[in-house]
Amino acid sequence: MADTLARLEQTIAARRGGDPQSSYVAKLFAAGTPKIAQKVGEEAVETVIAALAADTGKLVAEASDLMFHLLVLLQDRGVAIADILNELERREGISGIAEKASRTAE
Repeated sequence: MADTLARLEQTIAARRGGDPQSSYVAKLFAAGTPKIAQKVGEEAVETVIAALAADTGKLVAEASDLMFHLLVLLQDRGVAIADILNELERREGISGIAEKASRTAE
């Protein structure tokens, strides 16, 4: 799984600065952070709707769209997928309640 995300991250990085007429990723980057963030929000809502509809196929498709757009947003903001994976690894084995409480204490 991490290999797939890493390859997708590399593809997204390679298309940054490309021709917005021929690359959807380049078009997103050209539109800027607000548009990319908007797409993440739209895909998140569509993912929730698919989950509530109990449509597994649609949920998989929408979650894939959400993850793709999130990777574009992360690339736009200079955050590597490795940073996310490292943070998830750091949290492994920690109670979600305890982890959230440690963030609010900061």
